[in-house]
Amino acid sequence: MAGGQEDIPTLILRSRKERKDRCTIWPLRTHPAVRIVHYPCRELPSPENAILLHPDGAPLSAADAGRPIIILDGSWRHAASMATHYARVERRSLPGVSTAYPRSSKLGTDPDGGLASVEALYVAHMLTGRPTAGLLAHYRQGPEFLELLGSNDPDALSVPLSETNPS
Repeated sequence: MAGGQEDIPTLILRSRKERKDRCTIWPLRTHPAVRIVHYPCRELPSPENAILLHPDGAPLSAADAGRPIIILDGSWRHAASMATHYARVERRSLPGVSTAYPRSSKLGTDPDGGLASVEALYVAHMLTGRPTAGLLAHYRQGPEFLELLGSNDPDALSVPLSETNPS
């Protein structure tokens, strides 16, 4: 759909310190709904009128539809330093959503209500009317996460055609 939500990819700034084998976002690198940029990078993308998903922001809502979304993908400690580059970008949070991701922080740096990046991506897309198809297809805890949300979205768990039939 030209001019629709499909035309606005969610920007994911992915820390190079994240292990690919534990990264919930890496399997989506070819998904049309996302654009992954490795951090640090020479030039940080900063889409006009963007919002940054951050625990300290006002709640994300349907009113934010049509605005580019930036997600920081890294440990909570690394994400905090990454966020300093986006200090002037409006922040939005995803309160009241529980994670299905098994926590492993030995430093206690995970905030209450913290989500895996792929979970935040899914909820942000759901709340702003963006496509959710395939976003949880490679996420081991996807079915459990949908159950926690009370969502019946089988499309989120299916592999998109673009991944099964590359052209």
